[in-house]
Amino acid sequence: MKKISIYEPAMCCPTGLCGPSIDPELLRLSFIMNNIKNAEVDAIRFNLTNEPQVFVENKQVNDLLMAEGMECLPATFIEDELVLKGSYPTTAQFAEWTGLSEEELLKKPKVRLSIGVKK
Repeated sequence: MKKISIYEPAMCCPTGLCGPSIDPELLRLSFIMNNIKNAEVDAIRFNLTNEPQVFVENKQVNDLLMAEGMECLPATFIEDELVLKGSYPTTAQFAEWTGLSEEELLKKPKVRLSIGVKK
């Protein structure tokens, strides 16, 4: 199974729900990453704000940042090969890399709410 690693620019959280408006691209990515993990595909995101040491310790990412600056982020690696920089992968690219369909990747999580009503 291939390992997908995404190195992201500094941001407060990976959800896309913070700030003055919702970032639909980060929301799409959150759905996809959640569905990939549920399918037991090895995929991980690294946020520069929360995990700066990972960016320093990974020679490829560090070299990329030194050569191209922050504009190269997000950077996506499959195994140890850089496959995309400067933008997030499309849903079609995730489908190609994981073997999951685009419908499976974009499936929204089911949330079960219960209300405790006392009689």
